[in-house]
Amino acid sequence: MRVRKRLFAALMVAPLALVGCTSDSNGGNSSSDSTKAASAGSGGSGTYGYNFAVVTHGAAGDTFWDVVKKGSEQAGKDEGVKVKYQSDGDPAKQSQLIDAAVNQKVDGIVVSMANPDALKASIEKAVAADIPVITINSGQDKSAEFGALAHVGQDETIAGEGAGEKLKEAGVTHLMCVIQEAGNVGLEQRCAGAKSTLGGKVDNVQVQNSDPAGAQATIKAKLQQDTSIDGVLTLGPVIGSAAIKALSDAGSDAKIATFDLNADVTKAIADGKMLFAVDQQQYVQGYLPIVMLTLYKANLNTIGGGHPVLTGPGFVTKDNAAKVQDLAKAGTR
Repeated sequence: MRVRKRLFAALMVAPLALVGCTSDSNGGNSSSDSTKAASAGSGGSGTYGYNFAVVTHGAAGDTFWDVVKKGSEQAGKDEGVKVKYQSDGDPAKQSQLIDAAVNQKVDGIVVSMANPDALKASIEKAVAADIPVITINSGQDKSAEFGALAHVGQDETIAGEGAGEKLKEAGVTHLMCVIQEAGNVGLEQRCAGAKSTLGGKVDNVQVQNSDPAGAQATIKAKLQQDTSIDGVLTLGPVIGSAAIKALSDAGSDAKIATFDLNADVTKAIADGKMLFAVDQQQYVQGYLPIVMLTLYKANLNTIGGGHPVLTGPGFVTKDNAAKVQDLAKAGTR
């Protein structure tokens, strides 16, 4: 949080005209990259022509990752680069997608790291092939170690701490924290952060994001088994929507909050059925890395100065939900 304003100030210059670099014997930009940088100087739409691969761990059709995809593809249009977006929740298959991108000799790779250790060899292979890598969303702690240029996302521990503070202010003393992806270190950090600031009891419950009906049944059963639970924190919008139904089915008056947005979540907040959503701005997580890779390829620019480029946490509450609601419906929030 303490570096977020500074980093975003730096990012404000990203869409501006680039100045071409001259080539040198130490691996500087080629004359062709210099020409590309100069040709885009008049703004509007770039003409770089680079090929970038985006490989995430999100499942196809997931509302959160659909927004990430939209962000990356829009950045591709704005920068005049080609973006191929692929995703797979299986770390082994995600690793294979990264390897395929390396073999295709793409100009840059964007990758989310829900399971960093499983992707380490593939990411290091890309770096060894002089392909710049930017990590997003998850795996911040391993990003620099694996050789990535930067990490774009939110600090999950800080975000969890913020959620815990708000739930404590709302009077929650016994929280159910619902994890929808087994082995996702970022989700575990969110629950741990919430526990550290809530000051009460926190029970972690495991569900599957791909099975909202099953998650709804699990949350309902837990609420019926332990009526002392007075708060539910879900870590994604799909399960957040399921949790609202579970509370109603269980006859529970527990307060509910979630991480991340979709149209259902913003409506629930506006209607007073949900306290808040922690917003990490996933559209930005898709968009900014494409701009950053373009800057690096054309002008050897790096963003962040060794720190993560923070896209959150922000908080959507009843006070501002209406302003965000139409954007969420449009698929950009």
